[in-house]
Amino acid sequence: MNQIQSILRLTKGLVLSPIYCALSYFMRTPGLRFRAECVNIGLQLTKRMKDRRSLWSAYELIFSPMDSTRYFEFDFASQCLSTTSAHHYLDVASPRLFPLVFLIRHPKVIGTLINPDVKDLEITKTLGHDLGLASRCSFHSDLIENIAFLPTSFDLITCISVLEHIPDDVPALLKIWSLLKPRGHFILTVPCKSQQEEQYISYNEYGILSPGPNGYTFWQRYYDSSSLLTSIFNNIGKPIRSAIYGEKKNGTFAANAALKRSLGPYYPFWKEPYLMGRDYRLYESVDKLPGEGAIAMEFLKL
Repeated sequence: MNQIQSILRLTKGLVLSPIYCALSYFMRTPGLRFRAECVNIGLQLTKRMKDRRSLWSAYELIFSPMDSTRYFEFDFASQCLSTTSAHHYLDVASPRLFPLVFLIRHPKVIGTLINPDVKDLEITKTLGHDLGLASRCSFHSDLIENIAFLPTSFDLITCISVLEHIPDDVPALLKIWSLLKPRGHFILTVPCKSQQEEQYISYNEYGILSPGPNGYTFWQRYYDSSSLLTSIFNNIGKPIRSAIYGEKKNGTFAANAALKRSLGPYYPFWKEPYLMGRDYRLYESVDKLPGEGAIAMEFLKL
């Protein structure tokens, strides 16, 4: 992207982002408070930015902090943790913005972030340093199954849109659960459909899993009511709170994802909150989803 295109993109963001956020407010899109907080953090970051990398981080925080069902997932997790008394916090490879913003909100919390994707973790680590979190946040590049933490080390764990990417999800879930203290809280979100589905892709995006003999690599699974029961609820119990958010019309998510891939940095990310309010809604059960959705859950370890 050349300088003229960068300036044009910045101008569009400045003009259109407030408009689409205002429209999404009237549509009651979830996550707008979280997005506003990201804008504030981004503006604060511009005051102490040292290079173009910091400027780009600030731009993303202000104009495109999250997309798709992250609005719902971050909003659910934020509401669950608004009055948390946690001290030792573990995040398992969630999109970096949620754990970093959570730590900014709660200055007495000690954070531990793990992510087996080394390159992605370095970006998170750099942003955490820019946000002043280095003194109370540690970063670990490892699979959750291999992490060498003692059992019951944390009183709060979050895992947002991660478990679906792990082929053997039950052992990973049980390892996470073992790290949680009694009376500790666990926030988990996964994609869902009315019928379970697994996806494989022709490229190894994270470089963590080995491709199969046909060259395709496991990408993710969509949980249905049956697999939620067998993989999650039967192993750690039922959630004390949950919510389901999904597309109103089957195919909406896939079409938008294809547009993002084709447009790349030219995709109008400032429209995301508006699209979430227009094309998605809450559902009572996974069985009633017409297409793709996400289920967010809060668990309490007894």
